[in-house]
Amino acid sequence: MIYPEEDFLQLSGLQHFKFCRRQWALIYIENQWAENFRTTDGAILHENAHNGGFAESRGDLLVTRDMRIFSRTLGVSGACDVLEFRRGKTGIPLKGRQGLWQPYPVEYKRGQPKENTADALQLCGQAMCLEEMLCCEIPRGALYYGEPRRRTQVDFTPELRQEVKSLLSEMHELYRRGYTPKVKPSKPCNACSLKELCLPKLMRGRSVSAYLRGAMEDEP
Repeated sequence: MIYPEEDFLQLSGLQHFKFCRRQWALIYIENQWAENFRTTDGAILHENAHNGGFAESRGDLLVTRDMRIFSRTLGVSGACDVLEFRRGKTGIPLKGRQGLWQPYPVEYKRGQPKENTADALQLCGQAMCLEEMLCCEIPRGALYYGEPRRRTQVDFTPELRQEVKSLLSEMHELYRRGYTPKVKPSKPCNACSLKELCLPKLMRGRSVSAYLRGAMEDEP
């Protein structure tokens, strides 16, 4: 399937969707948002990564920042925090440079490596977009976490790629329907930046938008 540009979803939403489908829907369907320490801290961490196309060259390494990416087959668009090109035996030719250069995406994250695959899925999604744009294979990339201040390499396995496709397909269907999943309270709710908007104990059967409309109608 080929998605038209007007139907593209934000690739960054993939990690939200993996963490909580309702959180993703509140942000991207109902346009709700709230910041807590985690989102603010994450935004600060990204400031050094996103530098509007800044490029750095060190021998057999070329570093680009904030590269815009998209995929028509996945129906998403976004940006790479950092995209490295490493000269070697595989990769793509780059104008004005000798040899082949292997793309290697790097995503910056706050905190420590997660137990789930949310961050790895987002990074894999970036690689799949790049593969479609650059007509090459990208077998791995890296996640850089703020607390250990080191990279964690991620292999883009067939299983991880299939999960990216499956989740994005589900995201497109929910977005098309305009449907916000019901609350499923769990331990991660306590750390969610949308906890006060989601109201997990109250919103088991209602959308945030419906709750807000009802609250406004009840005001004198």
